Amino acid sequence: MSDPNVVVARNTENAPQSALYSQTVAFSHYNNLSAQLPLDPATGAIVAGGVAEQAEQCFKNIEAIVASIGHDLNDVIRLTIFVRDIMDVNAVDKVQARFFPTYQPARTVMAVADLPQGALVMVEALVDNGEGTQSVPQAGDLLKLTNNTHNAPYDIMSTQSVAFSHYNNISLQLPLDPKSGRPILGDAAAQTAQCLANVKAILESIDVPFDDIVKVTVLVRDLADMDAVNEVYKTFFPDSGIARAVNYLPARTVVPVADLPLHCDVAVEAVVSHGDGTPPQAIEDRHGLIIEANNTDAAPRCPLSTQTVAFSHYNNISGQIATDLSADVAGQTEQCLNAIKAIIESVDHSLADIVKVNVYLADLADAEAMNEVYLRFFPEGTPARRLVGTGVLPRGARVMIDAIAGNWEGTPPIA
Repeated sequence: MSDPNVVVARNTENAPQSALYSQTVAFSHYNNLSAQLPLDPATGAIVAGGVAEQAEQCFKNIEAIVASIGHDLNDVIRLTIFVRDIMDVNAVDKVQARFFPTYQPARTVMAVADLPQGALVMVEALVDNGEGTQSVPQAGDLLKLTNNTHNAPYDIMSTQSVAFSHYNNISLQLPLDPKSGRPILGDAAAQTAQCLANVKAILESIDVPFDDIVKVTVLVRDLADMDAVNEVYKTFFPDSGIARAVNYLPARTVVPVADLPLHCDVAVEAVVSHGDGTPPQAIEDRHGLIIEANNTDAAPRCPLSTQTVAFSHYNNISGQIATDLSADVAGQTEQCLNAIKAIIESVDHSLADIVKVNVYLADLADAEAMNEVYLRFFPEGTPARRLVGTGVLPRGARVMIDAIAGNWEGTPPIA
């Protein structure tokens, strides 16, 4: 393509900077922000005080980044909040409400085993990019579409689904009964079924089929529950006859967490295609876009996920774990990133198209060794990044990495 979309990485002095990642990386109609720690931009140190003060600094940093690229907090599509103690969420909620007094983005909340620099909270944002990133004009002044349905649980701190351009972003779904708003009684299997039923209800409320899901993130408190989770998962995916015929499975990452809101055992986050787009995209630009799923033998395969799922202008890459788990963290990091490199190259793209990387370390003490390898793959520090400590990872791995990449050619409409 002679005039493809370009990856646009930007930084501002008004928020903390790092040689390892960019503060925000725009591609097509989304700005992907790095997770923000409660760091004072002037000193680089964590601000004084407790979780409320730290949360305020995280949101201030996000506000500064968003303002530096000509946007405001009303353009935030999704928030992801990481805390060390799930009981701190109430304090974080009060801070969030000051920054988002009327509109609430889609949201995911989790407690993790550890955060960089000993922080108590870290906040990440996905922001719209209405102007797009092509040098030729894209559809301007796109509308953000928000939706809630009584058939799924309500949360005053988030909107169930926020659509912008060609993606629906679904808030983290807990195993809550939509009528009572309380966790259901039952084991991990029952909870998984309720989470996925809630996702399905949200999608049905906006006339989007379940098989339009392109990426799923499963949060689980105990990895021993994953066999039960997966048995239920297989009853939801594939969902339709057409999807079953091609065995379509979304990209997927399984993230072990220390705790979840209401101390649930399982939660599910979904990113979903939005084929009709958000107005005022032209009919010919939004009609019948298809999902393109791809696997390559050059990277590890998983029977429950596709290595990369492209829709419109993004490739969504599943979480990657080393195949040789006897390697140290540097060796495992190299295996993960080589797998991502092989996957993205199998769809005629390169690491230069990566806009966001999520790194999960069993032990954050391994961060320095991981970063040394990471910089060999991303020497310019271009992708935005998330780094959390999980305490444990699937199959006893020391590192797990997933990624989002640009798909500059887009996906074609149904013929």
